[in-house]
Amino acid sequence: MGGGGDSRIPNHLRVHMEDVRVVIRTYDFDPEIGRAQIASWVEELRPDLIVGESLGAIQALRIQGIPHLFVSPSLGAPESLYGAARVARFALGRWYLHHRFPVKEGDRQELKFTREVLLKYKAHGEAAVASIEPGGYYYAFFGIHDHYKASGVVRVDLWEKYFGPKTYTEYDGTHFMEPAYINSLLIPKIREVLGLEK
Repeated sequence: MGGGGDSRIPNHLRVHMEDVRVVIRTYDFDPEIGRAQIASWVEELRPDLIVGESLGAIQALRIQGIPHLFVSPSLGAPESLYGAARVARFALGRWYLHHRFPVKEGDRQELKFTREVLLKYKAHGEAAVASIEPGGYYYAFFGIHDHYKASGVVRVDLWEKYFGPKTYTEYDGTHFMEPAYINSLLIPKIREVLGLEK
């Protein structure tokens, strides 16, 4: 949420995986507009792998026929955002949400905490789960100290429910995967999935 072209992890991958084309795009916070943008880019780029981070995991799940890797997949976020629509009915509520989740400068997703947009997230989350392909490749990384676990936005048990117990790794870090773990965990897994030499 609030990521984009200036996001840290994909830019780290771009710098440290020079032999792999890493494409980063900023899509709309409205889940249906974002879905259409991403579908168009997938058609244009024909990627070999999708990497989704945090709330981006929900959009990534809706892409089929391609292996998926996730960092801190926030499978509980659609329900939380849908619930926030009650707060977003009021100007003070919208102010609070924008204050709580400020947009960072640069090429980042503009967060539109309107009731209309937030109400779309429940169906968006349901569509993401319905898009899970039997036999598809899904693997995730979860930080042990992820502060979003307490709110239910990040749930390892929910991941296990959909994908099983041997489809993820927990690392001694936070929601925002630290560079040491990008290098030691994420990059080797990307290379493994793509069939590249280390």
